[in-house]
Amino acid sequence: MTTTSLEPAATARLRSFVAEVRGAVDRGLPPEPTARLVAACLAPHLGAPDLLTGAQCEGDPEHYRQHVLHADPDGSFSVVALVWLPGQATPVHDHVSWCVTGVHRGEEHERRYRLVPDGITARLVATEEVVNAEGTVAALAPPGDIHLVRNAGHDLAVSLHVYGADVTRLGTSVRRVYRLPADG
Repeated sequence: MTTTSLEPAATARLRSFVAEVRGAVDRGLPPEPTARLVAACLAPHLGAPDLLTGAQCEGDPEHYRQHVLHADPDGSFSVVALVWLPGQATPVHDHVSWCVTGVHRGEEHERRYRLVPDGITARLVATEEVVNAEGTVAALAPPGDIHLVRNAGHDLAVSLHVYGADVTRLGTSVRRVYRLPADG
């Protein structure tokens, strides 16, 4: 579970990034190329000390914290900062839309899965274990975006996520949480 706070204060760098994302989204491309364009926009901003305010990097001792930084008025995208204290993790999940993630500070460990039939039900097969260091960017688009993310390190981790949906209207970027048997 995450706490959500809508963050109206934006740094000049964050406002510039949001304008770049708007330009990429306005091209009207399908989800995968849109995600790749947004990833290219995000990469140069990661790690910059003037991207987020101190309040936007505050965690929660109970669970990872979500700071909504921008929700576009037309509902086409949202920008969120996720703050992870050591040991915090998501459940295995996928997303309602394309998604771009970038590690701003620290590192995130990600386990990716593939859903496979198993008789009359299904199971998850771990396909990849990735350590995303500061500056790492990933572009995801359904289907094939099932993963678990965690802070397996000893320090705070902060990541930026851009979703092709308005998370303030939906309440989440998660389409489904998987409780199926998982390999790995």
